[in-house]
Amino acid sequence: MLIAYDSKTGNVERFVGKLNVPSVKIEENMTIDEPFVLVTYTTGFGQPPEKVLHFLKRNYRRLAGVSASGNRNWGNNFAVSADRIARMYGVPVLTKFELSGTSRDVEQFMKEMSAVASY
Repeated sequence: MLIAYDSKTGNVERFVGKLNVPSVKIEENMTIDEPFVLVTYTTGFGQPPEKVLHFLKRNYRRLAGVSASGNRNWGNNFAVSADRIARMYGVPVLTKFELSGTSRDVEQFMKEMSAVASY
């Protein structure tokens, strides 16, 4: 399954690089014609990035799941952009990971993505 991602500081991009699966950095006006998992960061007080929201307006029909990066210092707002996108589009949250993720986060993500892909 394809991973579509956005990265502001490089953490999400580093996480996606650890996955060794097809991926594409999103652009607002791009269209994806196959099922994909979104990996994004959280901004502000738990908002999804505007660029991601614009991208999803065009591509939500193929969205299969979402994961987000965050910083645990934000407490209840840790990676909450994944929760918000999941509610907006009725897809599962696959994982939440801090900064660029650990090997355990990568393992969990791959497990969850495989489950979504087989569904």
